[in-house]
Amino acid sequence: MTVAPLHRTLEQELTALLRGASLECPVCGEFVLHEPASIRCPECGMRLGHRASAGLQLESQAG
Repeated sequence: MTVAPLHRTLEQELTALLRGASLECPVCGEFVLHEPASIRCPECGMRLGHRASAGLQLESQAG
């Protein structure tokens, strides 16, 4: 297995989240909360949002 197909799959998952086509967290599988400036998972803390300078931003914290 190469890295490129995995990367494309993650990119497709994140794009689906941003479009509202998916409601599932790509990190833990729980439902996400759509907030005005970001999408957040209350279970694992993953946060997906837009930044004007960097485009898409994904944050996740262990624990």
